[in-house]
This record gives sequence, C-alpha cells and structure tokens, in this order.
Amino acid sequence: MGLTASLLAGLFLSAFTSATLLPGTSEAVLAGLVAAGSVPLLALVLVASVGNVLGSCVNWWLGKQAARFGAKAAGGGTPPARVARAQAFYHRYGYWSLLASWVPVIGDPLTVIAGLMREPFWRFVAIVAIAKTGRYAVLAAGLAAAGLQG
Repeated sequence: MGLTASLLAGLFLSAFTSATLLPGTSEAVLAGLVAAGSVPLLALVLVASVGNVLGSCVNWWLGKQAARFGAKAAGGGTPPARVARAQAFYHRYGYWSLLASWVPVIGDPLTVIAGLMREPFWRFVAIVAIAKTGRYAVLAAGLAAAGLQG
C-alpha cells in the first residue's frame, strides 16, 4: 500500500470511528493531511465523508435494532440525558434535524435516534451525507483559504 493510500485509509478509519459513539478526531486528521498537502483536497473530503457517513449508518442500524429489541439498548454507553436531548431535538425538527448530525455531542446520538424512530434509510443517508460532506468541505476549504495547505 502506497503512502497516499495509507493516509487515506487512516483518514477513513478516523472519520468512521468519529461518527460512531466512539470518540474520534477526524477533523484533526483531515486538518493535518490538508496542511501536509500530499493528498488532493477533493480526495480528502470524499474519503472523510464516506467514512463518516458509513459510521453514522452503523449508528442508525444500532438504533433500529434497539427499536426492535427494546429501546433500553439505544445509545449503548451514551449518557441517557444526551440521548434524551437528541430525541427531543429529533421530535421537534423531524428528519431535517439530521442536518445537525455533524454537530459535536448531539450528532452521534441523533443518528442512533433516527434508527430508533425508523427513519427510512435512503432519506437518512441522503441528509447525513449532505451534512457531513458539507462539514468536511467547509473545513478543508477554510484551511486551504487560510494558506494552511501544504
């Protein structure tokens, strides 16, 4: 595996885990790779976005399974107050609340809640992809515009 492929694989893994209920630092990894300048911005944004969206799909699936086997399992180790806050947000704004899936603290539980509430998968993926790709695109473009691209 070449250096570029290894860097992209690391970014994918970081973005994937960052989207699950596990802690992650995909923004920092993306920023480091933008600063290094060894991989085109478009490739970085696409890889980070795909990894992050797929991680969110795992959350959606966990929420769907929790709905199937009992809501008590929803959120896994997520504090109940955090899940309740995301659920209230989802109830208030509906599926459009998934546009906030990129937001720290509330975004990951929100994607679990979407599965728990049986949000259609196609709509979930479409909205989450827009939100998460937008976040990475803005971050990468901002870093490049600030002259931080190597």
